[in-house]
Amino acid sequence: MARSPFTLAAAVTAALSGAEVVGARTLTTDGDGRFDSAVVTLTDGRELAIRVGDDDETARELAAESLALRALTAGARAMLPFRAPEYIGETRLSDGRALVTELLPGFQIEAGHVPAGRGAAESMGASIAAVHALPASVVRSAGLTARTAEEAREEIRQLVDRAAATGRVPARLTVRWREAVEDDELWRFESAVTLGGVQATSFLFDDDSELGPQVIGVVHWHGLSLGDPAVDLAWLSSATDAAGDVHAAYAHASNRTPDGALALRARLLAELEFARWLVHGDAMHREDIMDDAAALLEALAEGLRENDLSVIAQRSDGVDSALDALGRVPETAATRIHTAMETDAYNPEDLMPGEDDEVSEADATGSDRPEGDANVGEPTADLSEVTRSGLLQPGDAEPVDEPVDRAGSDPSDADPADEAQRAARAALQRWTSSSSE
Repeated sequence: MARSPFTLAAAVTAALSGAEVVGARTLTTDGDGRFDSAVVTLTDGRELAIRVGDDDETARELAAESLALRALTAGARAMLPFRAPEYIGETRLSDGRALVTELLPGFQIEAGHVPAGRGAAESMGASIAAVHALPASVVRSAGLTARTAEEAREEIRQLVDRAAATGRVPARLTVRWREAVEDDELWRFESAVTLGGVQATSFLFDDDSELGPQVIGVVHWHGLSLGDPAVDLAWLSSATDAAGDVHAAYAHASNRTPDGALALRARLLAELEFARWLVHGDAMHREDIMDDAAALLEALAEGLRENDLSVIAQRSDGVDSALDALGRVPETAATRIHTAMETDAYNPEDLMPGEDDEVSEADATGSDRPEGDANVGEPTADLSEVTRSGLLQPGDAEPVDEPVDRAGSDPSDADPADEAQRAARAALQRWTSSSSE
């Protein structure tokens, strides 16, 4: 990991035949340390984002992103009131998978900072509704994951059972979740095309002098699938001020059959992110992760009212916030926990170029960021004097000076306890400023 932007610029010339690169810089948005990434400027003025994944998880995510972006045909894109990145190409960089996409402009807003009222909140709700209105053929024709309501319900049932089997979930939460799973009314919904777990930072905004911030682009398409529309609203548990307006705008813009249990399922899915983290720790045999997940679950259980174990099934007034208890978790640097649904109908290796297209890795340092707005304070290294043949020999190039990656250049060097705390804090952020439904 930690390849320089110059090295990544070389890979672009392999992914995009005939590309002439004149500049490269670090991709500067909400980096989580899982990818090496950069912004590359071409002679025609276009800016491209390149990301490289070196392990199985990141390679699968890039493969899913590649499939999803190519599934968005011109007709599908015309139905959206915002832009989605264009797929440019793929290649290999050493042992890693490299995906090159169009770079979209715009700024991002963290969930807790999304304001109520017209502007960002209403635009986000309408944008989610637009995704959910896409025809199912967008997903099915690409061989992406498709789940019925009953299949989504069964997946949640299995997650609850796996989490409970660890012996680390408070009994009141296990009862609460199982009652929700068995509530037939909660699972009577029509499957929709979803992003598979959108986050607030998936939206790119531009300011409108009259309407306020408006969504002009959406990134993070790797979870594109057919399933429960609530997965794209679960993030609202940490957007206290905006949640009501996002839901209202979504309902107003939606052409789907009204789903009275949508907000309740979204709340349930937000709670189950803690369970996913616990199950992940169990699968990885990581006691530190399990301890952190268990602490979050205990805090969540303590924050619920005594009489509210079956509140989801009974449609009562809602649940109390677990904020007071969760606020006792130590403050640490946050790393996003990936919980989106994955595509499972393809072999990532079948989508990659052959070995003849491989580009060697330079011995240089760099910074890693996922895609998004890259136009924030990072200078572009001028490569206009470098020949194209030179770009294909990154090992011979001088490394580009760049700032220290705030997410850390090599996750393998991180202390396991720190990693677990970062992950726990990421889960906690989804609950910050949470309120009753």
